[in-house]
Amino acid sequence: MAARSDAAATPGPNDGAFMSFNVVRSSPNIVSVPLKHRESTPRQIYDRQSLLEIGNAHKHQLSPAAIEKLRGLCILLKPDLETVASPSDAIRTKRRRRRCERGRKRGKRGGIRARLRANPTRPALPTLMLSNVRSLENKLDEIQLSRSTEHEARDCCVFVFTETWLNDKTPDSAIQLHGLTCCRADRELSLSGKTRGGGLCVYINKEWCNNAAVVTKNCSSLVEFMFVKCRPFYLPREFTAIVIVAVYIPPCTNPKDALRELYSAISEQQTNNPDGFFIIAGDFNHANLKSVLPKFYQHVNFATRGNNTLDFVYTTNKNAYRAEPRPHLGYSDHISVMLIPAYRPLLKLTKPVQKQITVWPDNATSALQDCFQNTDWNMFKEAATYNNQTDLQEYTETVTAYIKKCIDDVTVTKTITTRANQKPWMTAEVRRLLKIRDEAFRSGDKAALKTARANLSHGIKKAKHQYAQKINNNFSDSKDTLSLWQAIQTITDYKPLPQASDDDTSLPDAFNHFYSRFEIQNNTPAQKLHTSPNDQVLCLSAADVRKTLSRINPRKAAGPDNIPGHVLRECAAQLTDVLTDIFNTSLSQAVVPTCLKSTSIIPVPKKSPVSCLNDYRPIALTPIMMKCFERLVMHHIKSSLPNTLDPFQFAYRPNRSTDDAISSTLHLALTHLEHKDSYVRMLFIDFSSAFNTIIPQQLIHKLNLLGLNTSLCNWILDFLTGRPQSVHVGSNTSSTTTLSTGAPQGCVLSPLLFTLLTHDCTAKFSSNHIIKFADDTTVVGLISNNDETHYREEVAQLAKWCGANNLSLNVSKTKEVVMDFRRNSVDHRPLTIDSSAVERVSSTKFLGVHITENLTWTTNVTSFNKKGQQRLHFLRRLKRASLPPPILTTFYRGTIESVLTSCITVWYGNCSAADRKTLQRTVNTAAKIIGAPLPSILDIFLARCSSKASSIVKDPSHPSHNLFQLLPSGRRYRSIKARSVRFLNSFFPQAVRVLNSNLPAPL
Repeated sequence: MAARSDAAATPGPNDGAFMSFNVVRSSPNIVSVPLKHRESTPRQIYDRQSLLEIGNAHKHQLSPAAIEKLRGLCILLKPDLETVASPSDAIRTKRRRRRCERGRKRGKRGGIRARLRANPTRPALPTLMLSNVRSLENKLDEIQLSRSTEHEARDCCVFVFTETWLNDKTPDSAIQLHGLTCCRADRELSLSGKTRGGGLCVYINKEWCNNAAVVTKNCSSLVEFMFVKCRPFYLPREFTAIVIVAVYIPPCTNPKDALRELYSAISEQQTNNPDGFFIIAGDFNHANLKSVLPKFYQHVNFATRGNNTLDFVYTTNKNAYRAEPRPHLGYSDHISVMLIPAYRPLLKLTKPVQKQITVWPDNATSALQDCFQNTDWNMFKEAATYNNQTDLQEYTETVTAYIKKCIDDVTVTKTITTRANQKPWMTAEVRRLLKIRDEAFRSGDKAALKTARANLSHGIKKAKHQYAQKINNNFSDSKDTLSLWQAIQTITDYKPLPQASDDDTSLPDAFNHFYSRFEIQNNTPAQKLHTSPNDQVLCLSAADVRKTLSRINPRKAAGPDNIPGHVLRECAAQLTDVLTDIFNTSLSQAVVPTCLKSTSIIPVPKKSPVSCLNDYRPIALTPIMMKCFERLVMHHIKSSLPNTLDPFQFAYRPNRSTDDAISSTLHLALTHLEHKDSYVRMLFIDFSSAFNTIIPQQLIHKLNLLGLNTSLCNWILDFLTGRPQSVHVGSNTSSTTTLSTGAPQGCVLSPLLFTLLTHDCTAKFSSNHIIKFADDTTVVGLISNNDETHYREEVAQLAKWCGANNLSLNVSKTKEVVMDFRRNSVDHRPLTIDSSAVERVSSTKFLGVHITENLTWTTNVTSFNKKGQQRLHFLRRLKRASLPPPILTTFYRGTIESVLTSCITVWYGNCSAADRKTLQRTVNTAAKIIGAPLPSILDIFLARCSSKASSIVKDPSHPSHNLFQLLPSGRRYRSIKARSVRFLNSFFPQAVRVLNSNLPAPL
């Protein structure tokens, strides 16, 4: 105030900017507005032009004393904060963005709080207040005061109160709050056996929803809960309702029994509302809902009573809410919890996608067959033949270009736009009727609008009926699995993992550079082997080529040549001769045309979300024509190899699977652990892009030693070298890179070639074993008397072998598990590879199964059950679509049972009783949804044990075949002796007992 008085008493200077004001006051654009109680100096109002003239008057300068005075009054900025005098003096460094281009408009703050303040009663999910009130009647005044003075409480959509201590003597009018709908569930003596405490109450804000109803209540000595179903004024299209579940579990109850009762009720309501969004909130005390519903996410991450978190909020979306603490209500010993919605609707998360599709008219296939039938294919070979030598590259390019040109002649290309909220029944006719309705609304013609609305309603009903009929037709034939799964994916709205973003145009080149990083490590020049005159060249028959073409999967993506698979399949009879000639010419010349081995890489996420380029798996799209060629060559190579080659390689072999690899590994460990003073160390090796590091020259030398003819080895060398590669991310494509290292992931021959490369990677010592499944390699060290010399030498030998074969060991992802059940076990010295210590873990994932150091299976069962619980949601949606039980059973067996029983022969025998009940609970829930009985987990285990054991007995080349030895009687198998229950309940002892129990009774 002193500064203001001093400034008011000081007369204004006669120069500087004040003179500018005196000069401009005489301008005719200035209006003098007298005030009712004005002082001696009249108040002036300046228009825009006058103020601009004042600001541009640079000839007048303020005196130093006036400048200091204005700075002291904070009217004039300091020199370091002053900006340019005029906007025209500033030089713009980049183009000014238009308003439609801005992600956030000017003056609009971002964040979940800003979105909530902008529209407090229309959020995507309701704001929720959770509190343990301990007598609701005593807290009503405080709640009313908060709602009248605080906008957060006034705009809150849902209030969930536990321990209300209400009874039937308290009328509804006594607890009614203005603007809120009350739903209550009091504790009853006859049901709970208690006279005091407990009780639940849910208040619904009428400005958010006036359509709320109590679906079900429960009061018992174990748990109290109440389900409230809400249909608010605004709801994202992906949800049909909001189901709020208020829960109170007393502290002295058995949490397992309480959760079992709660799980049954939640599962039933999820079946009735498969697309509903469930919010489960309340006082759980020491119970954990995720033990029975693992796919629900808990949002409260702070203590709610002292140092303990007793109040929880669970939803089906991980990013649905952000929880914040609020003060206690009255003298309650629990703090309140405020849930602020952070969910973003799908419509706002995804942009419309435009893509081009190829439409095949009804007579396109027959026209294409006629075209190829009347084509003289010999002219292409004659045009590419010079001096009796066929230029295979030109020959193949002209044939593929002609096929592609004929396809373009009979097809039509269209551009379509898909949106996240677009319904599958939305047709062009419905869009036309919608446009007419909007035009009638804008015109103001009531009669036209009424007619347009009626036509639109009729058109939508017709489109839905036609779409439903189309979906039902897919279920008419249960043997047509393709149509069946297409219909199931449509109903369940299944979507795969999101692909890489195509907004960054430099991303494809970054991917291409990353995937070709191993090229610089290849210093071995590619040189073909010398062919002897007696070398027999592989020759393919036309019958084999036609048979392979007729078995093409028409849904496989086309390669860089853009020739779809269904064209090769439908026109197999017309294309067999020319393709057979191209294939045999390629084999005779030991040359693969560049157009056939060119590769388009599609990065596919390994997990979600992704954080780096290494989180994408490079899937190679090669011409389907070349895949057929590779398949024919692969059959010849397999027929030339002995069955006893690399018996511990369980991938890409008949009658081998991940079950065999895991059970063989565990049998080696369990057998050794039966001995005194013994333990086992398992090393799970991880390679860095194993397929991409293959050196072709080293590979063909090994193939030649295995007995493959020289011409075929040279053909494989040419197939792996000089491969053009580009990366496609959305609509962007990288530049082309030529590679001569590795085998593309996605080619038919690549897995077989990798297993042949590693066939000589075997254990040096009898106490060690190397188990392989493609590039997943495990070293099993059977150690006795604390002597690890052979095990460590084996690992060093393996690292040396990897270096010689250009395989890069990823030590940071390589894990070791030590299984030591001795009473006086010692601290195990860490293992080192290339001077880097290998991490020792208590549990790791091996071929899809979680293996722990104590050989228990709770971790594995929890993981499987979590996936099964997640897929029950899709089963409920199918049930909601009124599909018959046989279709529901097919879906269950393909998506839920297959997960719950994955490699079941390996781990189920040693499962605890609690783990078995957990799995069977999920099966029982699925049976209730389907409405038909399902086989139990135990029955599936016994059946698969019998089937797997029978297949091993019939396969003499199986590495575990010698474990099934017949007794002298020739009927029963010799039992495997076991000292521990752990070994007794493992697969092979169990399998012998199952086979002996299934023997037919003697006559």
